[in-house]
Amino acid sequence: MSRLRPVEKVTLWLVPGLLWAALAGFSARAQVLLSGDWQTLMHEDQPERAQGPDLGDYLGIPINDAARLRAESWDASRLTLQEHQCRVHVAPYIYRGPLQVRIWEEKDPETQQAIAIKNYISTYEQTRTIWMDGRPHPSAYAPHRFMGFSTGKWEGDVLTVETTHLKQGWLRRNGPPESDQTTLTEHFIRHGQYLTHVTIIHDPVYLTEPLIRTENFVMAARDPGNWLWPCEYVVEITNRPKGEVPNYLPGENPFLTEFAARWGIPVEATRGGAETMYPEYRLKLKTLAKPPSKPGAAK
Repeated sequence: MSRLRPVEKVTLWLVPGLLWAALAGFSARAQVLLSGDWQTLMHEDQPERAQGPDLGDYLGIPINDAARLRAESWDASRLTLQEHQCRVHVAPYIYRGPLQVRIWEEKDPETQQAIAIKNYISTYEQTRTIWMDGRPHPSAYAPHRFMGFSTGKWEGDVLTVETTHLKQGWLRRNGPPESDQTTLTEHFIRHGQYLTHVTIIHDPVYLTEPLIRTENFVMAARDPGNWLWPCEYVVEITNRPKGEVPNYLPGENPFLTEFAARWGIPVEATRGGAETMYPEYRLKLKTLAKPPSKPGAAK
């Protein structure tokens, strides 16, 4: 048997080494795949996200007095206005309702590097773009949109997204507002067939602290098939005077204490604020007067 020359020996050792290094480098750069069709799980915050929260329930939201004043003027009949019937949920809120989410990557055909991660959201048929190519956010004078302007980066196996240029929206469907100065931080975390979506809302106009919420999704085993959300404006309230916008003036909303009376919660607590987010608030609850219960109230 012929002996290998020194160069050949080096080659035999070098090629596997280079191959191992290449595979190791590839593994280090590989990211979790978020692509697929995701169905929402409604077990978390179910009353708020399904049938909707009670009027006057602002518990656990770090709103300030300005937000509280706007929330107390809320009249649900406002949603019957044609301008509001098909109004899109803004990005910080849209993932909390009943929806399907399809996620895919758009890649550069030459380098196969991800340019953007796309979300198609069945509610109001929204396509959201999360730019992954390092581009900067636009000028403060750029238009604001329902989905805003989003850029993303991978932090380990977590996709972190920063969003600016959002339109004015709401924090809950019972009146607490969200301003157009809001910025949004998100974390998309996949664990097997489940996806956790974490949102951190920063609103210098209506919040005194960031509001953190989560939602969970499960990978769809088959195409859900309900991707379309056709919406047409109709006349829901006849004989309404032109230009009228349903609302309550300060102190005139008759429904604000129903939630407190129903559950025996001090009215002060239902008005929300940063302190209502923390466990220590339970000590203060013991010192607050409870409202008189109404017939049929929960016990």
